[in-house]
Amino acid sequence: MGRELSFSYFCNTFENRVQFRLKIMKLKKLYHIIIATGFGTGFSPFAPGTAGAILATFIWYLLSLYAPILCLYYATISLILLFTVLGVLSSNALESSWGKDPSRIVVDEMVGVWVALLGAIGGAWWTIVLAFIFFRLFDIFKPLGIRAMEKFKGGWGVMMDDILSGIYGLLLLILIRCVAG
Repeated sequence: MGRELSFSYFCNTFENRVQFRLKIMKLKKLYHIIIATGFGTGFSPFAPGTAGAILATFIWYLLSLYAPILCLYYATISLILLFTVLGVLSSNALESSWGKDPSRIVVDEMVGVWVALLGAIGGAWWTIVLAFIFFRLFDIFKPLGIRAMEKFKGGWGVMMDDILSGIYGLLLLILIRCVAG
């Protein structure tokens, strides 16, 4: 193996190894920042949680244009599960430097609105709007035990209040769709 192809050639000194590890650590932190801030929407100067929920709704709407109903259902469940796990991990990773549940972390809003949007599958455009509004109202006012979810430790506390807000939004949307026929 030639010297130019050897990994140890690039990391043959202590300084190079330290620099390499620092770069990896910065990339890991950047990954957590991208996830936690909802691909940067958490840095919005105005209503970052709403900005994250709008992005998630837009992503879901694009999926709804092209995916059959059953595929959209499974895709939504997959997004909820994947981003819940990533959100917990990223929130935990950033809590020491950003504090507990800062407004910049909006991945929880993304997951919560996706939960509420489960009730909009196969519905008209107004069901998407109502899912968004119901989720945001429950998330902002935090009634019916939603605030108690914030007592969970770490990333679970960040995520669970929004998941419960999404569940309440979903239930209210299902009720309205049943009554509206």
